[in-house]
Amino acid sequence: MSLFGAFPDKGELLIELIFDEPIQSARLIIHSDGMASCDGEKYFEYDLSAGDDERSFSLELSLGDLAKKSDNGLFYYRYDAIIRGSTLSLGGEDVTALKDRSVYGDRQLLIYDSDFSTPRFIKGGIMYHIFVDRFASSGRFPPKDGAVINRDWENGVPEFAERRGDPIKNNEFFGGDLIGAAERLDYIKGLGVNVIYLSPIFDSPSNHKYDTSDYMKVDPMFGGDDALRYFLSECGKRGIKVILDGVFNHTGDDSVYFDRYGRYGDVGAYRNPDSKYYDWYSFRNYPDDYECWWNIKILPRVDSSDESFREYILGSEGVVEKYCNMGVSGFRLDVADELSDVFLDDVRRALKKLDKENVVIGEVWEDASNKVAYSKRRRYLSGGQLDSVMNYPLREGVISFMRDGDFETLKYALETVYRHYPKCVSDSLMNFLSTHDTERIITVLAGERDDGKTPAELSRMKLSEDERSRGRRMVACAWTLVGTSYGTPSVFYGDEAGLEGYHDPFCRRPFPWGREDGYLEDFFKRFGSFRRSEKVFEEGLFRVLKAEENVFVTERFDEKESLITVVAREKEYSPDVPDGYSLVFTSFDDRAESPVIPAFSAEIYKKDKNNNK
Repeated sequence: MSLFGAFPDKGELLIELIFDEPIQSARLIIHSDGMASCDGEKYFEYDLSAGDDERSFSLELSLGDLAKKSDNGLFYYRYDAIIRGSTLSLGGEDVTALKDRSVYGDRQLLIYDSDFSTPRFIKGGIMYHIFVDRFASSGRFPPKDGAVINRDWENGVPEFAERRGDPIKNNEFFGGDLIGAAERLDYIKGLGVNVIYLSPIFDSPSNHKYDTSDYMKVDPMFGGDDALRYFLSECGKRGIKVILDGVFNHTGDDSVYFDRYGRYGDVGAYRNPDSKYYDWYSFRNYPDDYECWWNIKILPRVDSSDESFREYILGSEGVVEKYCNMGVSGFRLDVADELSDVFLDDVRRALKKLDKENVVIGEVWEDASNKVAYSKRRRYLSGGQLDSVMNYPLREGVISFMRDGDFETLKYALETVYRHYPKCVSDSLMNFLSTHDTERIITVLAGERDDGKTPAELSRMKLSEDERSRGRRMVACAWTLVGTSYGTPSVFYGDEAGLEGYHDPFCRRPFPWGREDGYLEDFFKRFGSFRRSEKVFEEGLFRVLKAEENVFVTERFDEKESLITVVAREKEYSPDVPDGYSLVFTSFDDRAESPVIPAFSAEIYKKDKNNNK
């Protein structure tokens, strides 16, 4: 049985069915994705050849020929077998009998470009996500007009609205900058990090920078272009790659492109219908009725298919070229679902032209192999658009297991994504437990649920000592699951220090320098060192070995070695690891040798297949 359901568009795919009793015949029924074809779904049937004993049936399917039957490479399939005169429909690789023949019962098959590959540096490493204003301050850069400085780095609470969703200015800053981040690079390197993902750094009036004023300038409060050059140089000395947050679906209304407030000489689309930026935006009734991102008036939406916009961002001497020439190694694309196909095609083309090892990662919250956005099936992973995506299904699965014992959600997330995605994508996934958009992982796992709480209440809520004690062990287990799965684990700044916080903006508190959680910091450093030392994490295969309410066991393996990860939840567990494996990592290093793994702890066992250790 194959671990995968995504294959390159060259070569043959061997399909074999083996039955417990003789059968009369077997057929493979495949249909292309109906959403991608203007004339609806197309069905194709293939007879499987019977073996000598009529218990085994096989077929060699030409992937290249099949790929030509779909414009996005996405198919669904099942088997029909005639047994004792009756037809039984079997659902894909696990040959489970189907109750119906709908697309929801069929298995998925994705055929992608055979020359599709993903950058090596993203595989086997560790990513660190910095929200620049809240990570570290050098104190060198003065506030811009309109900025409010919160001087209480240690205990300050980020500005919040009275009710969630109400507008706020987001003009309160704690003063983090790129020089301050550069001064902490040895700390980051000590976590085993080889990739840093920066939150938006383009000039903008807000602390989060998702309302761009000028793509061609690094915000002066972060130190401007010179600070970015210095940061990139210092990262290069330490072997750390840097990717930026590309916010290309919308700009700020207070931008050189839109210029709602007339700060830029009336060159923007809002104030000048003859502006060269006018066609970037969609005005329903000029100038005040325009299309916005999620109807937020300060975020006018850009038509990313507009040729002049694509040329500005992706063309010669454009935004992407400028920052890549400075030393940036790729972009994470904000709200990728809302970017046009032609833009995604062009952004990958532009990045790979500059350096084939540049990476493009999409913010996609669901299964990216079959994602439907705005009633359109997307082709993110067919080979021409994204290298990778943010792995939200894994985050939800890990939380469901660690907090609630829901092992089925975690197992489904791990196995389904691995089967649906091209392997080179799986090896490059951005795996995380927290982001600037989500609650802090220690709060999610050990804290009180935020249901019905007002922002004011959430701003004051902290873990008790008992909750923190339990939470830090749960985080270590959760991170072990994330870090030993396929893909690249991504630390959101401060998770390794035990930083707490509910949803935005409380997940964006300043880094607690000098007040780090010693247990978690030690664990993250040890795990980082361990992960970077094991080559199997780069492109090794993955499978789930056991999934139960209080234990989860996985394996990473190749022809040379095998690593088995065991996570015990609310109960201690006696691991039934096969002979020949030895303990190489534990979530807390002072555990005495014992055949029993304590509750809320994780261990990793290794077998070197060559030396039989």
